[in-house]
Amino acid sequence: MALFDATVHTMPQQKLVGQITTFWVIAVSGFRRYSTYRQATVAGAFTNTVFGFLRCYLFLAVAGGAAVAGYTPEQLVTYVWVAQGLLAVVLLWGPPELADRIRTGEVVADLLRPVHPVTSMLATDLGRAWHAVLTRCVPPVLTGLIFFEPYLPVRWHTGPLFVLSVLFAIVITFCCRFLINATGYWLLDVRGPIMLWTLGSGVISGLYFPLRFLPEPALLALWLLTPLPSLFQAPLDVLIERDATPVQLGIVGVQAAWTVIMLLLCRYVQTRAERRLVIQGG
Repeated sequence: MALFDATVHTMPQQKLVGQITTFWVIAVSGFRRYSTYRQATVAGAFTNTVFGFLRCYLFLAVAGGAAVAGYTPEQLVTYVWVAQGLLAVVLLWGPPELADRIRTGEVVADLLRPVHPVTSMLATDLGRAWHAVLTRCVPPVLTGLIFFEPYLPVRWHTGPLFVLSVLFAIVITFCCRFLINATGYWLLDVRGPIMLWTLGSGVISGLYFPLRFLPEPALLALWLLTPLPSLFQAPLDVLIERDATPVQLGIVGVQAAWTVIMLLLCRYVQTRAERRLVIQGG
């Protein structure tokens, strides 16, 4: 009887270990996949760095040596250059791979695999993001440190909070891209949703400019009603210590809530899509 109980308790643990191992293997494969695009990586890092100079000088000219919306010139420098570094890490505008697989019917192969499509694609995207951290994030950030006077965090907890915030931003952005691509299950042609996402996501996510520049009611509505400020505005505000520690914790807490909501929504949409495929005879 004791042996039976031990076996029963061991099986869930082995299953959990197997799931973690599978997730890790898929993430590593994602890292290796994107590490093959060496020329595109170098070109992307160079382009982000060039635009970093343009954006940084523009923000400094607007600030005129004074604080703007609570941001000092040094904080604006850090905001711009880290945003340029995170551009490929968070990846607002990725290739519509899922939509293409839906259009061609190749998505059926994904549904036959033992790993849930959302889990598999998320693991691959995390591997991609880790590769981007090493190759696309470091060059722009180092450039900003060399040529400008950025703001450097002084609170010991800012570093861990920033890393956690970036992780949440990566997952939420993945979910947004997944949901937009998943409209292909119903629309078949996703160019319209992708165009809307491309035009709007950079504006209301805090990539192009800090959302604190907007009126407070609009800012509050964006924070509470959409996950988009969690993509760039949240991690950047945490890093430059724009607010007190409790507010920093609150920002990351909002990101955590949106991460859970978006992952559940992706699962729900995928389930509905699979039912639709069955109805269509797929």
